[in-house]
Amino acid sequence: MKERNKSSNGGMLSVIAALGANILVAISKFIGYAISGSVAMLNESIHSVVDCANQILLLIGDRQSKKGKSAIHPFGQARAKYFYSIIVAMMLFFCGGVLGIMEASEKILLAEHYVEKSWIVLAILLIGIIIESFSLHIALKEIKVLNKEKLPLYKFLKESRHSEILIIFAEDSCALIGLLLAIIGTILSFLTNNALYDALSGLLIGILLCSAALLLVREFYSLLVGESVSNKDLALIKLSFSRPEVTKLIDIRTIHLSPVDIFLAAKIDVNAGDQEKISQLINDIERNIRGDFPDYTVYIYIETDKFQNDYHRDI
Repeated sequence: MKERNKSSNGGMLSVIAALGANILVAISKFIGYAISGSVAMLNESIHSVVDCANQILLLIGDRQSKKGKSAIHPFGQARAKYFYSIIVAMMLFFCGGVLGIMEASEKILLAEHYVEKSWIVLAILLIGIIIESFSLHIALKEIKVLNKEKLPLYKFLKESRHSEILIIFAEDSCALIGLLLAIIGTILSFLTNNALYDALSGLLIGILLCSAALLLVREFYSLLVGESVSNKDLALIKLSFSRPEVTKLIDIRTIHLSPVDIFLAAKIDVNAGDQEKISQLINDIERNIRGDFPDYTVYIYIETDKFQNDYHRDI
């Protein structure tokens, strides 16, 4: 998918917005927990603190990814974003989900668990929904900017190489769902005078965070190992090789070094009569590819060879 906006912040505005929102929400939630003793509120407090730490890690990863090329890192350190994104997902799992499940499970087994001053809890949860909705709105605006091809939201998130926007969207979505679960648990506990519903809502919040974290880890592992360009982008790249001088595109490999950095290696068979013009031909192909991807840094390596039907050698 072509996210043609290299000059944009690539999802970092949503990270900053989410950090500010989570700081405010975390403070209000801890106040609510201190007043009420609500397990759902405690889990939501932990979730917000973890989210704050996560956004700080994403900012560190973004700064690290902008370090220039060196002898050790000839393509720079752009994939640092993916490394830090995996750490964020694991923190969401262990610090947000697992701890929340443990705390909720303990409260379920304790008969003396009570929720006090439910109206304060509900007020704080509603404030949290307003703040988190604002953060999610910023994330959706960033997605709209990056989603130049107007893909459905799920498909965009699945194909996007911008790990930050995926994390923020997942965190904000889980936060809103978690807040709604906490509200339901608080209301049911108040109406039935049974705090079990509060603990159950806390348990569901923990399970939700663990599930989201596992999905994120799977996606970021794929990005860190290295994903090719999308099928649509690959088809566009191949068009640059469709010219009379090229008798066969023997092989082509692509990999995303970052959301906006691509490495491309290709092997082509050239007409015998065009051997003396190979350098000009390759330069023209490279120029066309870079022209089709003006907002990307594209590293291109093209070599010539003779095609054979049983050709299986790697580039």
